[in-house]
Amino acid sequence: MGTKKKITRNKATTTKHTNLTTTYQGMLDIAKSGMGFVIVKNLENDILVFPTDFNTALKGDEVKVKITKIRQGSGKKEGKVLEVIKRKQVAFSGTMQVMDRHAFFIPNTIAPMPDIYIPMNKLKGAKDKDRVIVQLNSWEKASKKPEGEVIEIFTPEQENDLAMKSIVAEAGFNLKFSKEVMDFANSLSSKITEAEIAKRKDYRKVLTFTIDPVDAKDFDDAISFQTLPNGNVEIGVHIADVSHFVQPNTLVDQEAYERATSVYLPDRVYPMLPEKISNELCSLRPHEEKLTFSATFELDATGQIVQTWFGKTIIYSDRRFTYEEVQDIIETKRGDHEEEILWLLEYTQKLRKARFDHGAINFSSQEVRFTLDEKGKPIGITVKESKESHQLIEELMLKANQLIAEKMGKIKIKSEELPFPYRVHDQPNEDKLSPFVAFAKSHGYSFTIDSPEHIAHSFNNLMAASKGKPEQHVLEQLGIRTMAKAVYTTHNIGHYGLGFEHYCHFTSPIRRYPDVLVHRIVQSVIQGNAMNDGTLEEKCVHCSERERAAMEAERASNKYKQVEFMRDYVGHVFEGVISGVSSFGFFVETIEQKCEGLVSVISLLKFDDFRLIESSYSLVGSRSGRKFGMGDKIKIKIVAANLDKRQLDYEWDPNL
Repeated sequence: MGTKKKITRNKATTTKHTNLTTTYQGMLDIAKSGMGFVIVKNLENDILVFPTDFNTALKGDEVKVKITKIRQGSGKKEGKVLEVIKRKQVAFSGTMQVMDRHAFFIPNTIAPMPDIYIPMNKLKGAKDKDRVIVQLNSWEKASKKPEGEVIEIFTPEQENDLAMKSIVAEAGFNLKFSKEVMDFANSLSSKITEAEIAKRKDYRKVLTFTIDPVDAKDFDDAISFQTLPNGNVEIGVHIADVSHFVQPNTLVDQEAYERATSVYLPDRVYPMLPEKISNELCSLRPHEEKLTFSATFELDATGQIVQTWFGKTIIYSDRRFTYEEVQDIIETKRGDHEEEILWLLEYTQKLRKARFDHGAINFSSQEVRFTLDEKGKPIGITVKESKESHQLIEELMLKANQLIAEKMGKIKIKSEELPFPYRVHDQPNEDKLSPFVAFAKSHGYSFTIDSPEHIAHSFNNLMAASKGKPEQHVLEQLGIRTMAKAVYTTHNIGHYGLGFEHYCHFTSPIRRYPDVLVHRIVQSVIQGNAMNDGTLEEKCVHCSERERAAMEAERASNKYKQVEFMRDYVGHVFEGVISGVSSFGFFVETIEQKCEGLVSVISLLKFDDFRLIESSYSLVGSRSGRKFGMGDKIKIKIVAANLDKRQLDYEWDPNL
């Protein structure tokens, strides 16, 4: 995979010369007890803050904190929040308390926070004990109550809607676009002028199509295919030209940056961009001329890339395919444009094999999909499979992203590297890898860790050997946990998981802000005036943080749907696999529904006293020696399904 440049990220360092005039900037976390801790990057210990010193700050807010005391001996610091720099969350779910002349909102949050005063003219019809979402409008002084307004009222039948909106609000995403942003988006014209076409390479007469999920509304990538006069084949990866409509520092650009990503929940999407842009102006809909930013590569008879081209284009999509339609063409060898699709399949499968041969890791983690009724209630669960039709698109997108990053990595500005938002993935964490290797070996799988390349090959061999076995999913999940998190940064250390020395995100600008940044920088290079953005690393950090928040919201919403689905099966017995072990119990994922719940050690006391053995990821009975280990297949009974906590409680059924 080539030599990787190592950089130090988020390493804790001790500050030796702290005094009582020192101030820091960090994120306030609040424990269930109410005590606060300001987490400061590059500071060894968090700064303790008492609730009386929060100064209007809430959990997750970015704050400026002043050190007020340094404890002798331990050196631990206490502090006071001086100001709130940026609020993480401005919308909250909870319950109204309405009296004759005043009203208060009681938030439904785990971390303590004050009630919010709601002026009578801001109730919007909310009554006492109504469940609502409230927006925090102002909180000038800690001595006064925060003030807000009701933005939505929910009936008991809208429990699901409230839950989904609460999850998104807790993650710090706006629930809707402001009127100003919507007005700006709606003012954008879809008309393509002749002057604009003249600036672009014209692909309107080249065979072009999209391949997307059946329920997709925004199509941000299209594929073109043509045989050139010299006999070579040219493949085009055409991406919606979002940067044409979303200009820097406009209202819609500022909002897109704040969100940084779309948030996908089981029953809805909170998009990064207003629908006028994502579903209309930029969506590469069939039989419409659209503006695109493209990466094309010319292949010779051996499949080698002999030439690449990047630039702005105009396309006309001839056909909208679903993944299922393309899969049917692959399997039957019949259908629209089957010759081109089968050629692309053969080529992309070669790309895929070459990636894995070169050190990419083949984690085929399962994706659960819910079948929902008209009210959003889950009535079925399916596991999404990655088939050749998905791999065809995936490999072409990966190749385009790689080629763009490779090209930008060679650009210099006054002998310095061009600031560019790479997508990087560090090598596995050794501390996390060692127990995983021991666990894999206990299940009969060999693992070599003497080099990054051997680690990657060992992972791939493990995934292939465990396929279809009960422990497959657990091994995949544990393996993923040993990995570093992929992030955006200007410091390129390569992408270990993909086996690429250069990689970026270019292919999804409708739903990811880093892709918009990439488009702008690439265009500046093409125009001969390479953009030198001194704040780019700060933007990368923000986008990485928002991506993590979106993933947490998506996980929370999936968990809610699992609990909602299994609530109808309390008292029923299911087969499952142990997916996690801790001192307080073990987690079990049901085999058929992929729903995870906890079997607590308290519920096991009637059988034995169980203790955690960390080295073997297991709980072992002190008298019987009965062992519950990761990957073990067992039967469980569902005893409780708590929607508020998004928690399933199981009990072990010994009759397996």
